[in-house]
Amino acid sequence: MKVLELIDVNKEYKLAGKEKFKALSDVSVSFERGELVSIIGESGSGKSTLMNLIGGLDSDYTGTINIDEIDLKTFKDKQLDDYRKKKIGFVFQSFNLIPHLSILENVTIPLTLSNVKESEKVEKATKLLTKLGLESQIRKKPTQLSGGQKQRVAIARALINDPDIILADEPTGALDSTTTGQILEILKEIADDGKLVIMVTHSEKVAKISSRIVEIADGKIIRDEKKADYMATPKEERIIEEKTSAETKKVKKKEGHLSLWSALKLSFHNMWASKTKNILMAIGVSISLMSMILMLSFGSGLTGYITATAGEYSNPTVVSISKKANGNPLDTSILEALKFTEHEVQTLTDEINALLESKENSFRVITDGENKNLEYGFSTPTISAGTVVYKPESTEEEPNPEEKTEQIFYTYTTPPYYNETHLVTESGHISGENEIMLSKAALKFLGLENSQIEEVVGKEVTLNINFGDIKLSKQVTISAIVDISLFESMMVMYIDYNFLNDCVKEAQVANGYEATGLSPTQLYIQTDSEQTTDLINNYIEKNRKDLAGSVEEQLEKMFSEMLNTFSIALTVIAGISLAVALIMILVVLYMSVSERTREIGVLKSIGARKKDIKLIFSMESFLVGILSGLVGIALTLLTGGILSIVFNSLLGFAPINMLWYYFAEAMLISVVISVVAGLYPSAKAAKLDPVESLRHE
Repeated sequence: MKVLELIDVNKEYKLAGKEKFKALSDVSVSFERGELVSIIGESGSGKSTLMNLIGGLDSDYTGTINIDEIDLKTFKDKQLDDYRKKKIGFVFQSFNLIPHLSILENVTIPLTLSNVKESEKVEKATKLLTKLGLESQIRKKPTQLSGGQKQRVAIARALINDPDIILADEPTGALDSTTTGQILEILKEIADDGKLVIMVTHSEKVAKISSRIVEIADGKIIRDEKKADYMATPKEERIIEEKTSAETKKVKKKEGHLSLWSALKLSFHNMWASKTKNILMAIGVSISLMSMILMLSFGSGLTGYITATAGEYSNPTVVSISKKANGNPLDTSILEALKFTEHEVQTLTDEINALLESKENSFRVITDGENKNLEYGFSTPTISAGTVVYKPESTEEEPNPEEKTEQIFYTYTTPPYYNETHLVTESGHISGENEIMLSKAALKFLGLENSQIEEVVGKEVTLNINFGDIKLSKQVTISAIVDISLFESMMVMYIDYNFLNDCVKEAQVANGYEATGLSPTQLYIQTDSEQTTDLINNYIEKNRKDLAGSVEEQLEKMFSEMLNTFSIALTVIAGISLAVALIMILVVLYMSVSERTREIGVLKSIGARKKDIKLIFSMESFLVGILSGLVGIALTLLTGGILSIVFNSLLGFAPINMLWYYFAEAMLISVVISVVAGLYPSAKAAKLDPVESLRHE
């Protein structure tokens, strides 16, 4: 019964320029089941070309090749893949085993491409390898086997899907004479079991045991001889047993394709085989991911710290209002523009009360009288206009100590929402008349250690402040150390507004001016509820673009904007590094395709579809992304932990806020850039020509 028939088959190769070489010329031949055919001929005669056409590896020919009376030319790509997977079994001279897979895995890979159950694959392959005398070798790698053992593995792989045709290209070319005899005997038994075995060979020994010899010269069949004295191997002596109809039917029913899970396992094997290269690549990508996470964490940590610190100096039922500074709020030259006149205060009060009335809110801003709920505040940068002077007590070692003078970085009047919770010292109180509160910088100024902080309370100092031509000098007492987290290392002073206002009036009179006192730079409205506070704040934000919240809020906004800009810049840098990482992954995967070209050819020869090849390489890039993400997260946690310890030691706090979704984003980005980087290499691998791939060195 004809299983294979070639009718007027011609094959040409394009050479340099427009020249062509005719490898096969009008080849017509047919083959039947149970034949052991040797195709002989000189090098370049067309033997291998004929094998490639029969095996469905090369479809660029003219003429007809019928498989079970169906023209191979009519097959679509999917049908050709199935044809190589189920109808054909290849045995190569160089074995073409995949080196990083075990013997068992090499044999089962055709079944893996058909998505056969793991237990069924192992059972079938183990049984076949046992018949071939390799039962003790199934866990070894190909490099641990002899040439004859490797060829037996190749034969087992060719037989595993129970194909109708075995194509053996110089199956004994790399073997010694003893091993050659063993391999030929196995191939003979396979043919005697009812399969068509076609061998390409130069060996007379191979041709001698064949049932038929086909000789090719210059692309033409010049001899086709069936040997009358061919003797089949008795069934009882065969290693390869004849299958029952039930077993054959079971094999033929396998119509599945490579599953996602199987592709993932194959990809893991491939990655593990080059683990050093992949780990180094993952570390390179992870450094970019770590940079991104740390940049986001720094931005979040610093922003959160500033927001929380500023939030400590506010009250949900107090509206803080100040003028927006057209410039740096620490610049003394803009102080006059920040002051409120009586007219401006009255106008703003009328606007707010009109708003509240329109919203049917019963609260009203009251500027004087017993029910007054509007208070004034004042703040100014006084770097060059104010000092604190301290005269240390005399001691035996230093009977006449020199005075210490420290410039004040910032002067605040105490907001109405300040209370004892804002104090660092356990003793002490909110400053009143002839009293001030200072930041922790006062400790160093007074020559004290952190452990001596309570000794600050009650210390007398001289306060010198200049208001233009007005000079103010007062003996005051330090009532407490206040927690100014933003500026605790700088000299910041809090003073009661009414006390400061009286001092200014006194100084104005002493210098021949009218006692007008202070012009406020802050307005504080004590509301009846958070709802009223939000209503007023929203109105100011939307309708009074010249006004803002408290100085703390302005500083918070300024620092937040700076941090946002800084974070964006760092994120861009991290993005560039991720782009570099993407290119690195692309290059490494592209090189991997080149290194594994022959492996790709082997997979295609046993029926792997383009989709299967693409899926395997895509899974590899996916695993690279997972590995890079995990390494990046580990490095970030380690580096972040070290930085937190360092910052806590140096600053007393760690401005790092590593949120869980930063790690999720990093993992997602790692996977995405890896998969994107793998698109081109996987597509290239899928498009490789199987014939050229198998020739690749």
